[in-house]
Formats: sequence, structure tokens, C-alpha cells
Amino acid sequence: MTDNVIISIKGKQLYAEGGPDEVELVTAGTLKRDGAGGYTVSYQESELTGLEGTTTRLHIGKGRATLLREGSVNSQMVFEEGRRHLSMYETPYGALSIGVSTKRMRSTLGEAGGDLEIDYAIEIDNLVAGHNLFRMHVKKHPARTQRGRTEKRRADYAESDPGRP
Repeated sequence: MTDNVIISIKGKQLYAEGGPDEVELVTAGTLKRDGAGGYTVSYQESELTGLEGTTTRLHIGKGRATLLREGSVNSQMVFEEGRRHLSMYETPYGALSIGVSTKRMRSTLGEAGGDLEIDYAIEIDNLVAGHNLFRMHVKKHPARTQRGRTEKRRADYAESDPGRP
């Protein structure tokens, strides 16, 4: 599928020991509406995130987001405000069972893009390993939007003048 959005991601991880770890990523990706009234955002991870060779898909529905990663790292994480979900997190070094406790989740995602914010904690062996804040801003890719309009105008023009090639 062709990239149709620009995705800006800011992640902040706070640990009991040491300072915060922050990462920012701006990348092209896709946004599409699913059959259940939610949206799916997909993008390729990069060397910057340490997950190069991994595709990330976020399914965002009413009150719930599911993050799926496939590639060099395989995982599924479910975020639901006020709930704890158990997940498997596979890395090249082995698999971990983790708990994901979502404190807060807000989404304004729609056809034109929008924002997603998730405030959550990760637990390993029932011990909190870190507190995380994930923010994602999605906006339509200007070049893709413009090209789509130009193609539509050409099609409209061809219909209005059938004699033109």
C-alpha cells in the first residue's frame, strides 16, 4: 500500500533508576479506516528506534488500541484505559511475558489524521519496569493528497470532454 500520511511519534520512558529516555520519529506511513469504525496506522520502524526491519501497525478503535510489531521484533500490546493486559514480546534474544497497564488513552484519529496519546506502565514479572508516554500525530501526506486531487480533476475533465484523450 502506498504511504498516504506523515506520522510524528514522540516516546518517553521513565525508569525507577536514571533519567528519562526519549525518542522522536517522523516517518511516512498509511492510515486507513477498518470495517469496525476504527483506524489502522502502519509504518516501518527505523534504526533510530532500535527496531529496524520491523513493521508496526496500530489498530485504534473505540476505547482500545492494539499495537502489532512484526519483523526483527514481534509483539502485540493492548491498551485500554484503566485495564491491564498481558502480552508476549519476542526479541532476537528471547521472549518476555509483559504486563501493560494503561493509565490514560486519548484519540482524535479520523479520516484526515489526528492524535493518539497513551500513558502506560510496562511490567516484567509483575514488577513495574518503566512508565511510558506515547504520542503520535498523523497528518495527510501533502504530495499524496495533491496528486489525488490532480488525478480527480483529470478524470472530471475527461468525462466533460469525451473527445479529449
